[in-house]
Amino acid sequence: MSRTHRGGITAILVVCALGSAALTAIAAPAGAERAGKQPQRGGSATFGLEAETTGGFCLPFATIASSGSQVVNAIYDTLVVRNTKGEYVPYLAKSVTPNADSTQWTITLRPDVQFHDGTPFDAAALKINLDTDRGLNSSYPPGLGTFALKNIASVDVTGPLSVVVTTKVPWIAFAAYLSLPMVAPAQLADPGTCATNMIGTGPFALDEWRQNESLTVKRNPDYWRKGFPYLDEIVFRPITDDQARLNALTSGELALMTTSISKTIADLKDEAANGDINLVVSDKGAETAYLLLNNSKAPFDNLVARRAVAAAADPRQINEIRNQGLNAIATGPFPPDHPAYVANKNPHHDLKLAKKLATAYEAEHGQPISFEYLANPDPEQVAIATLIKEQQAKAGIDVSIRLADQSAVIQDILAGNFTSVGSRGYPGGDPDTQYFWWHSGSPLNFGRFSDPEIDRILDEARSEPDQAKRVKLYQDLNRRFAEQVYNLWSWYSLWAVAYQPDVKGVAGPPLPDGGGRQAVLFNGLVPVLGLSRT
Repeated sequence: MSRTHRGGITAILVVCALGSAALTAIAAPAGAERAGKQPQRGGSATFGLEAETTGGFCLPFATIASSGSQVVNAIYDTLVVRNTKGEYVPYLAKSVTPNADSTQWTITLRPDVQFHDGTPFDAAALKINLDTDRGLNSSYPPGLGTFALKNIASVDVTGPLSVVVTTKVPWIAFAAYLSLPMVAPAQLADPGTCATNMIGTGPFALDEWRQNESLTVKRNPDYWRKGFPYLDEIVFRPITDDQARLNALTSGELALMTTSISKTIADLKDEAANGDINLVVSDKGAETAYLLLNNSKAPFDNLVARRAVAAAADPRQINEIRNQGLNAIATGPFPPDHPAYVANKNPHHDLKLAKKLATAYEAEHGQPISFEYLANPDPEQVAIATLIKEQQAKAGIDVSIRLADQSAVIQDILAGNFTSVGSRGYPGGDPDTQYFWWHSGSPLNFGRFSDPEIDRILDEARSEPDQAKRVKLYQDLNRRFAEQVYNLWSWYSLWAVAYQPDVKGVAGPPLPDGGGRQAVLFNGLVPVLGLSRT
């Protein structure tokens, strides 16, 4: 389960150097754009996704996994985007400029941008979006993202295309929160239809959505980037079984698909080696796969139990069996190309220690350690859950497995109705974007731990202007996670996009104003603006 939603911004603008690792493709995208040929206009592409977004797309309040974010990427534009250098550069925003102490940020918008319904994207529309995200729209109760933007004191329109955001404390990485999809005021005006009446400024507009079957978007003829997009239509198809999605691609039923399942990536590499498909794989800015523990419930409200389960776990074995050894083993929340990375010595794998800790827990609590593992029914996820159960059993720890579809898993996490669940998150970017995932006062702290030391680090680092000091603070936070074992880190994820030989433009076109190219597969997303068929 990849945690992505409107408030979960993982971005960093050029103004802040922290977290600017480049994204590198293991296999470079082939295509006519590399040969300098003019892309062909028209046509359709069917895009295979790993899940349906059953809760809809009322973005300030939606909880959207990576598959839903791909749809959002087609319909909505953001104020900033991440390029291949790891920099976040202005997109709908023309510029984002802080004052001397980073307590005021001036956002200037591009002229002549409009939503799909013909209304202008101007400063007034931006303020509506930011105020709705902040929980100030009287038509809606405060959403989960409200906490993410709680440091905003005011949003003031200063001109037709300019807004000044004032913060309560200096917010060095505020620009990292501006990869916000901009939603038309007309969509936000009606809570009853907001989830299904998707209106953005993006290259494609909603045409038809048949839940659990397909979502079709059509070319936006008035797109602000003249000449784009090339395709007339994209049909997004949710296919939850990864093998079935791969089969649909190799049979020609799909034009392209994404996956983060390493076994599937290995199969796709074989297909690409045979010349049947094209493939791009990335491990840069990698999300961290981990076991999310509910620290507010037994047994994980107890450090001894957390340490016992961590010592019994053997992610290396699972990686070899299920991932074919493709992934690097994780030692903390940040990937190795991140400045805050620390090679922690986690208690993986020590069966003797696990048995000792499990015995101590049982002696103190009068019962052995047992917990539930929540997973979606994809065969690969079930196989991983089964291995986890077998590993823990060797230490005398009992694991029961509960299966639910991805949307139900997300809802259970939101409600706290879980003990442990396989999750994925924390991709490259400024660590401040993890503030709302980890702060004890946040409704987005799904691990439900309360740690004054982590709170202190997050608050101090948010306003620290010295980048070297900020890095050290986040490294200390990394070590604190290792000490308290709030999560069980597994491996750093791979993302892949596989596509038919006649699909071009996966790398995306150059960004405006010399911003480079948009990153491919950051958070699993593929830019759709430049896709074409030959």
